[in-house]
Amino acid sequence: MRLRDKTALVTGAGSGFGRGIASVFAREGARVLVADIHDAHGRETVEQIRAAGGQAEFAHVDVADAAGMHGLLAETLAHFGGLDIVVNNAGATHRNRPMLEVTEAEFDRIYAINVKSIYLSAQAFVPHFRRQGGGVFVNIASTAALRPRPGLTWYNGTKGAVVTLSRSMAAELGPDRIRVNCVNPVVGATGLLSEFMGMPDTPENRAKFTAGIPLGRFSTPDDVAHACLYLASDEASFITGACLEVDGGRCV
Repeated sequence: MRLRDKTALVTGAGSGFGRGIASVFAREGARVLVADIHDAHGRETVEQIRAAGGQAEFAHVDVADAAGMHGLLAETLAHFGGLDIVVNNAGATHRNRPMLEVTEAEFDRIYAINVKSIYLSAQAFVPHFRRQGGGVFVNIASTAALRPRPGLTWYNGTKGAVVTLSRSMAAELGPDRIRVNCVNPVVGATGLLSEFMGMPDTPENRAKFTAGIPLGRFSTPDDVAHACLYLASDEASFITGACLEVDGGRCV
């Protein structure tokens, strides 16, 4: 029970990496607020956690909306009486295609969800963490920040921003005993996979992407969740500003 007596908030927890993170945190003793823009998916995550004996509640949120992000703090405190860990996992991408074919609306959307959300998260939760004497952020970036693939230029840029923001936040917030780290997953079999590939999700097309991963497979929600678990736990109490690749060697 590595997160016993901790309360964690996970955005984008209705599916994919976020569901994996929320489920592993709950299994390790955390009380988890499952936040997602898709209500049915989020409630399904909560049901799965409860069925396994964990504690979880659901909150609807648009992570690009300031009022929504501030509301998450109030909901977490109302349900659980505290907040110790925030995992900024919610993300979006544009379809893999030439950079000049991505529309301005798509560009604005992915920067709002992937980058502005980090700003809004800091605005919402840093004051709370300061009042209580510390806290933890884990931001989900991507190997796209370090080994960008053609066709995902603007998405790559958002994840590069998450890495830089995480490190800068760690430096600025360290004196407040607020740790900030990020995790860089390689592509996984999530709902965004076909968008990342820019082609149908078939075994043949997957093989084109796994060929660049030395360990020969995609990342899984459990892979990402266990990395987040370590960074969120007291075992990592002296680690801040780190970016952990969960990539099967993709960035080597």
